[in-house]
Amino acid sequence: MAIRLSRRGFLAGSAGLLVLHPFAARAQANQAHLRLMETTDLHVHVFAYDYYADKPVDTVGLARTASLIEAVRAEAANSVLLDNGDFLQGNPMGDYIAYERGMDQGAIHPVISAMNALGFDASTVGNHEFNYGLTFLQNSVAGAKFPIISANVSKRLGASPREDETLLPPYVILDRQITDGAGNGHPIRIGLIGFVPPQIMNWDRKHLEGNVQARDIVATAKAYIPQMKEEGADIIVALCHSGIGEAAETEGMENAAIPLAMVAGIDAILTGHSHLVFPGPDFDGHPGTDNATGTIGGKPGVMGGFWGSHMGLVDLLLERDGTGWKVISHTAEARPIVLRNEDRSLTPLVADFALFSQPRRPNMTRRWTMSVGPWARPRRRCTAISRWSPTILRCRSSPSRRCGM
Repeated sequence: MAIRLSRRGFLAGSAGLLVLHPFAARAQANQAHLRLMETTDLHVHVFAYDYYADKPVDTVGLARTASLIEAVRAEAANSVLLDNGDFLQGNPMGDYIAYERGMDQGAIHPVISAMNALGFDASTVGNHEFNYGLTFLQNSVAGAKFPIISANVSKRLGASPREDETLLPPYVILDRQITDGAGNGHPIRIGLIGFVPPQIMNWDRKHLEGNVQARDIVATAKAYIPQMKEEGADIIVALCHSGIGEAAETEGMENAAIPLAMVAGIDAILTGHSHLVFPGPDFDGHPGTDNATGTIGGKPGVMGGFWGSHMGLVDLLLERDGTGWKVISHTAEARPIVLRNEDRSLTPLVADFALFSQPRRPNMTRRWTMSVGPWARPRRRCTAISRWSPTILRCRSSPSRRCGM
């Protein structure tokens, strides 16, 4: 049983002793700690299971990442849980849903069921959401109990991004109550805007050509951010399913996180797509990023690995003035689900979240029944993913074919 000793103190529970984030302890009246929690590039890895080796593993799975959520929320007085896209495709379960079970109107995709159960506040889409076609995508996201947004993919382009008819809502402004350091509640409006690489028009041309068009990420942000401010967003967070690439802006960038973060009005950025970890050694010395401060283009940011390997955390210390809330300090980290030891052994840091259960070693035809819905494993070997490289995904069905990350 968890016992709250004090708001500025400790939380003791069966999982051990939890210390509040320094911002939660430091906040005064009219100051508040807001924690942004990110998952990214889940690729249907709901469970800690290697579908290709047909065995449980400790290194992946939303079931493991979810075990961090309760403790991570307990460290902060205020938090939101966000996903950064690429959740519908990427393992045999994803292919089974797409190619065998299907997604009729009213059906709920298992990964959406899991995200609903965990209380996600919002998500954007990644490039792999388009792999199975627009009808599959739209039927899948319709089951979400949280907004799913994307600003730079449209059914019809207008004279400017603000005049586009977007495929999904371009942004959402969440109305929340936030508790300050004195224990007083205040309203806050948290703006979230989503982006995906415009290269989807090449990667999934057969599904998208003639149906949608994609705009440049940074140009789209520059159009919408002022509108979000006009509509009363106190802070704005970019859900950027785009990697951390060059610092200099160029038209149509695939990995546009740094120029995007530099857009005026964006307060924090959550990234993904590249299957890397930020802050971390992947970006030592990378121009436009700072591992020590956890900043991307000068703004607090994070990239939480892939397949549930990490939970990305951006902590903001906010201060309320006459015009709303502003960020006065920040930290960032990518918290892993497993410790990789010097001898290359692995030490799990969390167990499966109690909400999720699965057979210990299911066979190829057994029907699975679990709290996020029943489905059957595919009867054929999945050809979705063979191996990852830093820039491309090669498919078993066609080794020469290149797919977006």
